[in-house]
Amino acid sequence: MSFVAPLKNLDRELARFHGRLKAGGALVGLLAIALLARTYHLQIGQHDLYSQRAESNRISLIPTAPNRGVILDRKDRVLAENYSAYTLELTPTQSHDLDATLAEISKLIEITPGQLRRFRRLVAESHEFETVPLKSRLTDEEVAILATNRYRLPEMEVKARLFRNYQAGPGMAHVVGFIGRINDRDLARLRESGREESYHGTAHIGKTGLEQSYENVLHGRPGFEQVEIDAAGRAVRILSRIPPVSGKDLRLYLDLDLQAVAEQAFGDYLGGLVALDPNTGGVLALVSKPGFDPNLFVDGIDPDAWKFLNESPERPMVNRVLRGIYPPGSTIKPFMAMAGLELKLRKPSDSIADPGYFTLPNSSHQYRDWKRGGHGSVDLRRSIAQSCDVYYYRLAVDMGIDRMHDYLAKFGLGEKSGIDLDGESSGLLPSPDWKQRRWKQTWYPGETVIAGIGQGYHLTTPLQLATATAMLANGGRRVEPRLVEAVRDPLTRVWQPQQPVVHGQVAFSPANLAVVRQGMIDVMRPGGTASAAAAGAPYAIAGKTGTAQVVGIKQGARYDASRLARQYRDHALFIAYAPAEDPKIAIAVMVENGEHGGSTAAPIARAVFDYYLAGKRPAEKTVEAVDAAE
Repeated sequence: MSFVAPLKNLDRELARFHGRLKAGGALVGLLAIALLARTYHLQIGQHDLYSQRAESNRISLIPTAPNRGVILDRKDRVLAENYSAYTLELTPTQSHDLDATLAEISKLIEITPGQLRRFRRLVAESHEFETVPLKSRLTDEEVAILATNRYRLPEMEVKARLFRNYQAGPGMAHVVGFIGRINDRDLARLRESGREESYHGTAHIGKTGLEQSYENVLHGRPGFEQVEIDAAGRAVRILSRIPPVSGKDLRLYLDLDLQAVAEQAFGDYLGGLVALDPNTGGVLALVSKPGFDPNLFVDGIDPDAWKFLNESPERPMVNRVLRGIYPPGSTIKPFMAMAGLELKLRKPSDSIADPGYFTLPNSSHQYRDWKRGGHGSVDLRRSIAQSCDVYYYRLAVDMGIDRMHDYLAKFGLGEKSGIDLDGESSGLLPSPDWKQRRWKQTWYPGETVIAGIGQGYHLTTPLQLATATAMLANGGRRVEPRLVEAVRDPLTRVWQPQQPVVHGQVAFSPANLAVVRQGMIDVMRPGGTASAAAAGAPYAIAGKTGTAQVVGIKQGARYDASRLARQYRDHALFIAYAPAEDPKIAIAVMVENGEHGGSTAAPIARAVFDYYLAGKRPAEKTVEAVDAAE
């Protein structure tokens, strides 16, 4: 049987082919429509977005750091300025073997061990892809050598940077402060304050002193450059530039020469001094000795240098004027005298008999006067002039600790003065409420007795003492101490004076104030505790000496400095203003372990007065051994 293949149905095959052709054509049409729609979306709908992305591949936006404002003294002498220099920087994440890279660089230029230690510390603190400085202030020869070897070490880069220079040196370190590299804590603060964008291109920020407290004023605003780059990321040309805006300049009340005189007058002693204009609150001098070199911190301080500064027993990093807290000792007596008069607990003519000690009722404990045998008959003026302890023991008991606390608080004791520097201590003005909160203990009558002569829990800073002294000088106005006298705009170049800030007026009785002032003038006259320091002065000084105990003395024992190491000897204090009849300057001096205010601290103040009021510079050694009480 034979098989016969069926004939194809040509019409059906042709219809099937046409159907497939139509389906294919429709699919191609849909794909073409989709392609056209997508092309429209990319080319027209998102033209701006992709143009920007394409442009960003060709153009780089580079921030440029602003010039930091300069800091000047009252005579326009530079205390802090900027200069440009080349620095060698590495990006550690781009190096496969950082130690090998450092070894290669050391063959090209000199890298000291200190620079290596600092570099490794900065690497540990840096962020990914962040460049880290290895050596700053490169010479022209070093720049040339590094440039010719750039192809071998792509992670190495030479950059032009702005650096800060502190011309005044260690003596001004606690005033001007210093800048340092921005760390994580700084970044967190900038983010919280919404100022992070203002620091694009900036590697440094104020860390201490005026550099820190006036950071917002000194910093300025960054600029930007639009730079065309090639496929390898190299700059081809600058397309446009928005210049940075420099920070504002600061002019201080402070006189650099007066500062130097004060520092020299301390000799080998440590301590703090602050001089104020009692009318404006302007800080004329502020010395904390010892100081330190602020230039050490600009590039990142060497770990060994930091260890030395941080662990030194002399504590050079502590601003003794703002943060040093000491018992005020007998410098509290003029303020206690004002309290006694104003609260009507004493009259100027009231006298006491001073046998050399004081006892509380029903107690055998003797609170001794500094003078063995006492001062005899003592009125208010003489109590200040000869610093009679017994007079103020009795006054303190009659006044009571609560009234004492409330009245002394009017002078700003026990609270921050508000000076335009960060880190000020508030000190301590004790009260029964404070002791109960702090120690969960009651207040004892004997604590009131010693509070009357500035001992016990009472702690104050030299700045607080100077501010309180200025109130006696200006008649009761509590003026906030200020370092910055004016701010200059970088565009207009016009100085804008800063107005004094007055925190109130204590309504002293003119008669009572005159008696206390006269007692302070008597301090500087024959018979007073600082008469030797005022000898021959062509102007009248009103002052008060003080001694602050470092170690306690047992009942019946006497202070003998010769049996104590220097660090255990009493601190010497002195407050004063001059000229007494028309005060132009108020001062507080604290000499650590200086023993007596009259022989150690008062001569330092005299040197400052002589220069400020008479233009007289001191001899090489100002502090002399002079027999004095306090």
